[in-house]
Amino acid sequence: MNLSELKPAEGSTGKKFRKGRGHGSGNGKTAGRGQDGQKSRSGGGVRPGFEGGQMPLYRRLPKRGFTNRNSKDIVGINVDALNRFEAGTVVDVETMVANGLVSNPKDGVKILGNGDITIKLTVKANAFSKSAIEKIEAAGGKAEVI
Repeated sequence: MNLSELKPAEGSTGKKFRKGRGHGSGNGKTAGRGQDGQKSRSGGGVRPGFEGGQMPLYRRLPKRGFTNRNSKDIVGINVDALNRFEAGTVVDVETMVANGLVSNPKDGVKILGNGDITIKLTVKANAFSKSAIEKIEAAGGKAEVI
């Protein structure tokens, strides 16, 4: 098969319909636009959201809050997810990404204290909860903030 032999599947492409080519075509004269009015003119129509002068919906609804541009998007990982690593491993953000624990670290990774850890690990992350530090150290490991 060559690129020159490629063609669309049978029946997937129809003939282009040409509007305004006489009344015998079934769509002549006004070409489906109706008789008169703003929408029948070329370039006619109203902008998106315009409701004929009525107060538009996007202005009727109350606006609340704001988005802080300086906020950080931090990924949370629970302590029990670290049990997949072998004992004595140094677990940092790169090894978490390599093992599929984190797909996109965004602005940082925080280790949270949900679950139990049974393996001695050295965990390096951007942040830890107090309970996560206690559980990692209770298992004989270390929690290091990077």
